[in-house]
Amino acid sequence: MSLAQLSKELTAAGHALARAGLVTAFGHVSTRLDADRLLITPPRPLGELTPDRHLELDLNVSELPGGVPREAWIHIAIARARPDVGAICRAQPPSASPLAATLGSPAPLHGQGALLGPVVPVFPNARLIREPQLGKELAATLGDGFACMLKGNGAVTVGGTIGEAVARMWILEESCRLALAAAAAGVTPATLTEAERNAWAATGPELLERIWDFLK
Repeated sequence: MSLAQLSKELTAAGHALARAGLVTAFGHVSTRLDADRLLITPPRPLGELTPDRHLELDLNVSELPGGVPREAWIHIAIARARPDVGAICRAQPPSASPLAATLGSPAPLHGQGALLGPVVPVFPNARLIREPQLGKELAATLGDGFACMLKGNGAVTVGGTIGEAVARMWILEESCRLALAAAAAGVTPATLTEAERNAWAATGPELLERIWDFLK
């Protein structure tokens, strides 16, 4: 995509996250421009974004430039560690924090949850990720996965495209909501088998695209 097209996609992502209730006053999304640069949303409510406000971010900086989110170290660290990642979404899905504080990772209870990978880890440090080292620790916790919940502080999802990263954030909220509902019912839920998870994961590109179209 051209820079103009990526800017429009980032704007659409911010608006979609806001409409879906996945961000509050905070949240940011980035997409890879090339091996060494990202395009990232500014520190403004994502529902108010316009395509001309996004900022380029060099992955090799030792200090963050003015105007970018102070948690941009999340995006830098993940993009450095994961060449396969084309976009990163940082949001506050409302069910993620209570689940992380009580049950931990959401068990795979529905098919779309398989698109988050076999395990959604929880980053155990509740501090804002405003230091390079914390960003590296978060990237290590994410590993080769697609989603990571942050203790008391929302979640991060990734994808090959902006749409995939945002769609996975929507799926993460649904997965956390289902896990909390099952726990409230007081029964042990039936989780998906490995074969079922693999079957759903194979449909990933198609389903993620359809979810992204729905959210837009």
